[in-house]
Amino acid sequence: MPEAKRRQFLREKEATQLLLELSQKLKINTKELLEQKKTTVEQAGDPNITIYYLNGKPAAVKLKDRLLPTLQFEKALQHLPKIVVNMGAVPHICNGADVLAPGIVKIAGAFAINDYVVVVDERHQKPLAVAAALVDSQAANSLKHGKVAENLHYVGDSVWNRLKQG
Repeated sequence: MPEAKRRQFLREKEATQLLLELSQKLKINTKELLEQKKTTVEQAGDPNITIYYLNGKPAAVKLKDRLLPTLQFEKALQHLPKIVVNMGAVPHICNGADVLAPGIVKIAGAFAINDYVVVVDERHQKPLAVAAALVDSQAANSLKHGKVAENLHYVGDSVWNRLKQG
C-alpha cells in the first residue's frame, strides 16, 4: 500500500466546495453536524484514497471519484437511511460483499437509487458499511433475492485500516 501523505489544510474555497458536495450526497446540511462554528478541513491520502478531516475528525473519503462519509462520522451516519442485516450477513458485509435481499431484516428510512445508506447489524445496530442503493426503499422491502446495495466502505477495508492506524 502506498504511504499516505501528511495532512494538509484545504483553502477556504476548496473546503466550502467539499462541504457543499458532502451535503448534497448525504442530503443533509453538514455544517449543522459540526460542533464548532469555524470548520477546519484537512486532507490526507494518495491518488486512490483521499480522506477528509473536519475539525480533526475523519469525516469523508473520496474513493474512485465518489465522496462518501467514513464509518467514523457517526453524526452523519445517524441521518442516513438504514439497512438492518441479520447476523449471518455480517461477516460477508465486513469482507466487502454487497447487501443482498435475503440478509435484510428491516429498512429504516426512505432512499432512492444511488442514495447512500448505512448498513447495521440487527443485534447491536453497529455501522458495518456505507453502501449505495441499487434499488429504492420501496422495491427493497419487497425483494426476496438479488442485490439491494453496493458496498462502498466497510469495517476492515483499506480506509478503515488506515483510519485505525491514525
